[in-house]
Amino acid sequence: MVRKTMDYFDIRQICDSGQCFRMVQRDARTYSVIAAGRYLEIEQSGKECMFSCGEEEFEEYWKGYFDLERDYGAYMETANPKDEYLVKAIRFGEGIRILYQDLWEMTASFLISQQNNIVRIRKCIQNICEQYGEERVNFRGERYYMFPQPEVLAFLPEDKLKECNLGYRSKYVVRTARSIAEGKMDLAAVRNMPYKEAKAELLKLYGVGEKVADCICLFGLHHLEAFPVDTHILQALKKHYKRGFPKNRYKGYEGVMQQYVFYWELKGEKGNVSFIKKN
Repeated sequence: MVRKTMDYFDIRQICDSGQCFRMVQRDARTYSVIAAGRYLEIEQSGKECMFSCGEEEFEEYWKGYFDLERDYGAYMETANPKDEYLVKAIRFGEGIRILYQDLWEMTASFLISQQNNIVRIRKCIQNICEQYGEERVNFRGERYYMFPQPEVLAFLPEDKLKECNLGYRSKYVVRTARSIAEGKMDLAAVRNMPYKEAKAELLKLYGVGEKVADCICLFGLHHLEAFPVDTHILQALKKHYKRGFPKNRYKGYEGVMQQYVFYWELKGEKGNVSFIKKN
């Protein structure tokens, strides 16, 4: 076990922020996550977190996955104090960090996310993993499943993943897996591209549009300048930023600010008593 005391880290907020679909709540203080074939549990009480792994694994993988060496407080301090909406959103979601996730998994996940909700996306991904992923056993003796590699899905019939509740998105995932397996799309090369080049390359994939490409760039490539615009963000832009979001002020980390706005629109606007009391 690894014990860490951290500012600006809230595993519940990260789990609910719409960037990771294989993180689940186990009990009041404990969450589990499956990533890159690994299984981890995080127990949090205040600023103190316990990670169910050894120090070596934590340093080699999980520290980077959770972006723990980045000072998110410095980003928050740059918020325009006159932008009351953004200040409110940051305060509400100040425990969010941008995860550094597997590029292929994020590509498939956000293809599945189109016209979908978080609960259904998670279920679709769980179905795919249980049907086609490699089985492993965690430290509790429980079975879990890796996310299947592109080669596993590449030569399925295009409608086969409808059995996993993907609907019309089945062909998006299968065709994209085929493009990768056949070498038409080189994800290793995309990993080394700057943001604009990477996004342009991802837009060549079947079913990938502007929003999905930006989600992949932000959550799979950790390009923090990516600013995905979905229905929640579009709603916020129409209500609070009619001249557009002030990206120039937050140049290089626009995606961090996007997450605070997204999380507020997703969770805060529905009403949060504890947050209201703090105000």
